[in-house]
Amino acid sequence: MNVVDALIEKKRVTPQQLADAQARSRQDGSRIDRALISMGFIDEEEILKIASEQLFIPFTDLANVRIPREAIDAMPSRMVHQKHLLPLARFNGTLKVATSDPFDLYAFDELRLLTGLEIQPVLALEDQINTAIKTYYGLGGDTINQLMGDADTQTIQVEEGAEDLMEMAQEASVIKLVNEIFLEAINERASDIHVEPYEHDLKVRYRIDGVLQDASVPAEIRRFQNAIISRIKIMAKLNIAEKRLPQDGRINLTLGNRQIDIRVSVIPMLFGEGIVMRILDKANVLFTLPELGMAQDTFAVFKEQIERPHGIILVTGPTGSGKTTTLYASLSAIVNGEIKCITVEDPVEYHLQGVNQIQVQSKIDMTFARGLRAILRHDPDVIMIGEIRDLETAEAAIQASLTGHLVLSTLHTNDSCSAATRLIDMGVEPFLVTSTLNSAMAQRLVRRVCSNCKVEYEPDYEKLPRDFKIPLGQKLFKGAGCRKCHNSGYRGRTGLYELMLMTDEIRERVMQRCGAHEVEKIARQQGLRLLREDGWRRVLLGETTPEEVIRCTKL
Repeated sequence: MNVVDALIEKKRVTPQQLADAQARSRQDGSRIDRALISMGFIDEEEILKIASEQLFIPFTDLANVRIPREAIDAMPSRMVHQKHLLPLARFNGTLKVATSDPFDLYAFDELRLLTGLEIQPVLALEDQINTAIKTYYGLGGDTINQLMGDADTQTIQVEEGAEDLMEMAQEASVIKLVNEIFLEAINERASDIHVEPYEHDLKVRYRIDGVLQDASVPAEIRRFQNAIISRIKIMAKLNIAEKRLPQDGRINLTLGNRQIDIRVSVIPMLFGEGIVMRILDKANVLFTLPELGMAQDTFAVFKEQIERPHGIILVTGPTGSGKTTTLYASLSAIVNGEIKCITVEDPVEYHLQGVNQIQVQSKIDMTFARGLRAILRHDPDVIMIGEIRDLETAEAAIQASLTGHLVLSTLHTNDSCSAATRLIDMGVEPFLVTSTLNSAMAQRLVRRVCSNCKVEYEPDYEKLPRDFKIPLGQKLFKGAGCRKCHNSGYRGRTGLYELMLMTDEIRERVMQRCGAHEVEKIARQQGLRLLREDGWRRVLLGETTPEEVIRCTKL
């Protein structure tokens, strides 16, 4: 009995589904089993397990596989990439090899001739084989092999002129390699790609959930450093001949129906040009206000704040703490047909429906302050400023608030209580700060415990920070590590929030130019929950871990 007959006998597919798959097979030349999978009639794992029974080839799970060096060395990397075979173990003249295609017998015969070893096949899922190949052979390993075979590596290592670089960067293999770097970053939910040249190495790193992780790339990628960097610069419409000055650009990519913007920054370094690319994926970053993870009491007060008719609301925190996401979610919550909202941003990261957005252009003196002064004549109800970074912008924001507008903006301070003193340090008069600032909210992003491998555990109470008050016997949660979270125990992020309201007592202290510490003392008496305390709340709820809270907040 063949695999298709077994599928019918076990009632995994119907005769009609089989007939539809056969029609698809005749139409596009695909195999019937592949057609059944692509049409959604059966999943790959089910069909491989049935093939395992019929062909007497074991099925294995590669989720936590560890491949020994001798197995990798025994198999030519060309076979790994071209035939999609993965060596698992070598023993007694036998090479154990994983495949997702049990019907490609020629591949096993070729491998037997090349290695001189007996081949013991096992079946595994295609995406698990892909993941293992990237881990052990490096991202774009097949492309690197092709480049190594096609290109004269001696000419690549010498100093090229601009024309040579242009020609090399446009080679099909280099284009494919750079595309693979982008695709892997997007699939792994990375927010940034770092391309870092060193004396004997070219590193590619992804920032995933706020933490940098090395991308698995072959060591040979160093030879193609100049071509890769030139390709990225061409995509960002930068000058590839200029290697002495920093350059900034932008790349627009389309992935299916997703629009992805990539901000590119190139800086000359000791061993070549370093590149950092910020990935702005509209599909993944636009949240509604309830999805941000605020506590119910914080959410209720913040929602009340953004519904006020005028005043300034500041969201504070370091770069990458999710401030812009919070502002966008706030605008989405309040903007409707009766409200006109205008934003001034540098750059406009995401397009919001029903919101008029202005891009800052520093080269032509279109600054935050100049844009703000202009939009006041456009009769807005709500104004969002990407960032208050100087006195001129701060004064324009205060003027907008005094004339009856609600102003939302971000400010670089470490906590909410420093917001008022930071404005005063910029040169704003204290009476203007107290009469316009309604509230300030500090935030941080912490990694979530992976829901797929979440386990309960009893902590070592003596090792917990002294400010973490936890009842004896209280269980906490952590991620054990799995394929979905790359064995990190974390997947995704959530916010910690610290919302300070400008009460009369705090306004009085700000008028006296008191420091942030004094403001915090009063705010604490009035019920302020600090970032770290909000973090401990999330730990007790099982959403994150003590280590994450310690990493992202100060005592």
